[in-house]
Amino acid sequence: AAAGLKRAPSPCLAQRSRQLQRAARPAPAPCRWNSGLPVNIGVLFVPQQEAWVVERMGKFHRILEPGLNFLIPLLDRIRYVQSLKEIVINVPEQSAVTLDNVTLQIDGVLYLRVMDPYKASYGVEDPEYAVTQLAQTTMRSELGKLSLDRVFRERESLNASIVDAINQASDCWGIRCLRYEIKDIHVPPRVKESMQMQVEAERRKRATGLESEGTRESAINVAEGQKQAQILASEAEKAEQINKAAGREANAMLVKARAKAEAIQLLAAALAQQHGNAAASLSVAEQYVNAFSKIAKDSNTVLLPANTGDVTNMVAQALGIYTTLTKPQAVKTQDEMPSAHENSHSPATEMLKAEQGSSS
Repeated sequence: AAAGLKRAPSPCLAQRSRQLQRAARPAPAPCRWNSGLPVNIGVLFVPQQEAWVVERMGKFHRILEPGLNFLIPLLDRIRYVQSLKEIVINVPEQSAVTLDNVTLQIDGVLYLRVMDPYKASYGVEDPEYAVTQLAQTTMRSELGKLSLDRVFRERESLNASIVDAINQASDCWGIRCLRYEIKDIHVPPRVKESMQMQVEAERRKRATGLESEGTRESAINVAEGQKQAQILASEAEKAEQINKAAGREANAMLVKARAKAEAIQLLAAALAQQHGNAAASLSVAEQYVNAFSKIAKDSNTVLLPANTGDVTNMVAQALGIYTTLTKPQAVKTQDEMPSAHENSHSPATEMLKAEQGSSS
């Protein structure tokens, strides 16, 4: 019997449990729109940047301006207190699907201002909740029109579109949205990994392109350098050849020409002396005979005159050639040196006879 009886809780434990229950309840959120309804005592002082909406016997009467105001205590009642300052509302995080079927977690900040206290009081029940829901739905619809890449690139245009949509709907509420800013955009882990891989691939591609451009520029510079080097080398060689031709070779040719001229002058002086023509005739005959002796050594094909065995005729032919070449000059100088011309035949004849005797 004693085991079946239940012990009643002590009053201390019950009180303690009620305190824990009250502590566990969430604290009510502070109201941003109504900072508290003041009591009508007849004389009221309205703060700056606040609008007090007054009802007389349950009907809208007027809006109190900042400063001193007078009301009837029992008939007039302050129904709404609206703040005319700029209000900041934190838009909760929500999920949205982009045009390419990527789910994003996105949140933002909304900046509002009450433009008409009457419409803000009687146009909507909870202006903060209404504007927040409107911002969320508009943000979902605008994100559905963009792909994932464009969401990050066009955040400013996205914010402007959300502001325009909110202002069109909240005009009848007496509220104006000044601006909307997206705080954070959370991408799924797999999509984030793929985006990082894409970024790395783009960077590698850019690095490869830059490296190839550097190699190309280097090859072009090397080729240009080689081209310029070859051009300069050829110009230097050309200048050297020109200098050689203008200097050393020209001097050599002049020296040779001067030596030949001097030799010709000496030869002409020797021929002008006594018995010079006879000596010249003998030299021509020797050269003629030596030329025939070298023909068989230089080539296998030999062209010989019909009387090669007759040395006398060969010498006479050579002397005839020389006489033909020197005949005009002999005619000119015949009057000047008659004695030397006459004497040149007799010694030449003697020398020819001596040559024929030695050869026989």
